[in-house]
Amino acid sequence: MHYDIIVIGSGPAGLSAALTARARNKTVLVVGNRWQDSPLARAERVDNYLGLPQQSGADLLETFHAHAKEAGVALLEGRALSALPWNGFQVSVGSQVLSAGALILAPGVVRQKKFPGEAEYLGRGVSYCATCDGMLYRGKPVAVVGRSPDAPEEANFLKNLGCQVTYLAPKRPEALEADIPFVQTGTVSIQGQLTVTGLTANGESIPCAGVFILRPAVAPTDLLPTLATANGAIQVDRSMATNLPGVFAAGDCTGAPYQIAKAAGEGQVAALSACAYLDDPAHQTT
Repeated sequence: MHYDIIVIGSGPAGLSAALTARARNKTVLVVGNRWQDSPLARAERVDNYLGLPQQSGADLLETFHAHAKEAGVALLEGRALSALPWNGFQVSVGSQVLSAGALILAPGVVRQKKFPGEAEYLGRGVSYCATCDGMLYRGKPVAVVGRSPDAPEEANFLKNLGCQVTYLAPKRPEALEADIPFVQTGTVSIQGQLTVTGLTANGESIPCAGVFILRPAVAPTDLLPTLATANGAIQVDRSMATNLPGVFAAGDCTGAPYQIAKAAGEGQVAALSACAYLDDPAHQTT
């Protein structure tokens, strides 16, 4: 399906951007995790958002999401895995591929230090999506490195698909099926030859044909490798434009201060800039 704008990130910046774009009569899809899993949802009290004092983070997010839905913003729970600049942008979310004329990046701060071997074997045994690639490993041993709330569900899916699953995480999740072996660990190292042959955790080797690394979000520079960053933040100008045509960014991903008001304001500016970009005949796609 095609949208005028796809927003990656469902926090205050992303929802503010989506709301502003809808006010300019653009079709908008917001891709992100459940708001209940956001770090902001765990804030007991927020006192510095103008006009809404003494709110919990969960109350604010629930209000933001309800407002966006009321305005006709489409919301999709999931992880954006790649964004290909072709005829606008082709964005893969799980096994779906969606298109848009412009992108707004608002994923918050994605702290994502890669595991040893992860980059080297990406696409050669390392995957970020069980529903996309699980069939390739039917009947084979796989490891799931769970770092996201939905990782246990994806591990259960792989097991029911016929994969021999080992789950690795700092703590065994309650939703993981009881007969899936669990290894308590904070880090792993991936080994292979032409493709993945196993991984090491706690000094022990675990043979496997595939490794599914499931984090809450994919770093923007993994979505768009030529995206310019500095000190871990996406570089933007005053219009929230990045170095890539048609790509804008807002919120914590652009750097400090990490405040809701700043995120919402940047989201609005990013959306206005994205709308202006789309309305320029030189940038219109078929």
